[in-house]
Amino acid sequence: MMAVRYELIKECKQSGARLGKLHTPHGVIETPIFMPVGTQATVKSMTPEELKEIKAQIILSNTYHLYLRPGHELIKEAGGLHKFMNWDRPILTDSGGFQVFSLNELREISEEGVTFRSHLDGSKHFLSPEKAVEIQNALGSDIMMAFDECPPYPCSYEYAKNSLERTIRWAKRCKEAHQRPKDQALFGIIQGGAFKDLRQKSVSEMIELDLPGYSIGGLSVGEPKEIMYEVLEYTTPLMPRDKPRYLMGVGSPDALIEGVIRGIDMFDCVLQTRIARNGTAMTSGGKVVIRNATYERDFSPLDPNCDCYTCKNYTRAYLRHLFKAKEILGPRLTSYHNLYFSLKLMENIRQAIKEDRLLDFKREFFSAYGYTK
Repeated sequence: MMAVRYELIKECKQSGARLGKLHTPHGVIETPIFMPVGTQATVKSMTPEELKEIKAQIILSNTYHLYLRPGHELIKEAGGLHKFMNWDRPILTDSGGFQVFSLNELREISEEGVTFRSHLDGSKHFLSPEKAVEIQNALGSDIMMAFDECPPYPCSYEYAKNSLERTIRWAKRCKEAHQRPKDQALFGIIQGGAFKDLRQKSVSEMIELDLPGYSIGGLSVGEPKEIMYEVLEYTTPLMPRDKPRYLMGVGSPDALIEGVIRGIDMFDCVLQTRIARNGTAMTSGGKVVIRNATYERDFSPLDPNCDCYTCKNYTRAYLRHLFKAKEILGPRLTSYHNLYFSLKLMENIRQAIKEDRLLDFKREFFSAYGYTK
């Protein structure tokens, strides 16, 4: 028995988008779903109780950061990541590969793995596929990601080819090293840059490993969104229909909708909390930069069409005051709203799929949000 099982419920007649359920050891997730990011065992400024209030079904944590601090051994001693952070719903951990490869000058790649220096104190470390799995087994996440090499954008064909071939070899090593397949699902990562034949090769070889789920990596790394959508259009149809499809690191409202239309079931992104800390809110009428002087005497809700705690209790003027006064409540309330907005968007997307009207929903949403297409 696999730790995670995907159940396809329905496909939208209008768009082909998928409605499903992801059965995990810590609960059933309705898909398509957006996963708030809790990099260091916390979604920035949000309590687990607040995450449940906004109907977060699953959150994501980061292997690289938790390995460096406080350490996977300590988290294992605490009873695993769920107990450590007081979250009893599903957790996905990424492998740390993206963070390691983002270090550039601070890391050195070999076939065995990656030697890197910590961004915290400069100490030297080595992360291999086996080590990434060992860390995630200790964390006890419901879904864990295979260690991969994430190529930059743009990169040469040769670089992307070598990268995806190494990713396949590393995925095989991850599967062999996995100690808890009955209660932790290992997902493989499809690479290949923006090259169609390489993406096809990556899918073909990755699905031979018969893993419980697959993600698409190497997107949202600086490429135009048109290229991302094109890659999805020729990649997702090749992926198994009976397993979840996860697009890593994507979370803008337009990309969530476009991704679902192209067959994606799972998304994650730090965008919601990152822009909230800078005073930017996602609203039904588009982005609102709450620091702007135009909101100084605006006593209306942040989003009049939103029923989240922030919008029911506070005004734009008050939120602007909090940011100008550098009060921590400002980023907290805006983070709450942005996460609620994104999770509500996914709920509306699921409803539109049920009603076979996702393309109509896209047109309505894009028009209200201010997207030109």
